Amino acid sequence: MKRLKERWGIHSNFQLVMILIVFAVTGSSAAKLANPLTNFLGITAQSHAAWIYWLVRILIIFPIYQILLLFFGFIFGQFRFFWNFEKKMLSRMGLGFLFKCNRNAS
Repeated sequence: MKRLKERWGIHSNFQLVMILIVFAVTGSSAAKLANPLTNFLGITAQSHAAWIYWLVRILIIFPIYQILLLFFGFIFGQFRFFWNFEKKMLSRMGLGFLFKCNRNAS
């Protein structure tokens, strides 16, 4: 646990527990919310090939997960950690432009 706290730049076990709870709740919630959305789109495991169903489901879960991570991070008092986590993760995926603002623009 010490290495994880050092890597994430956190200091207390309480904060570590809150962060792990946020990850657990977010993952479960995103997966749960994806089901009605795929059904709404008419994409079910029975009506489409398995790879299409899972591809669409993953594409739906990804943005839901990002939003819920920040939401639950805020609820559990860890918004700053998760905001920095999001920026770092999305930057590594090539989506860092979402967080850069051009201050010279009018």
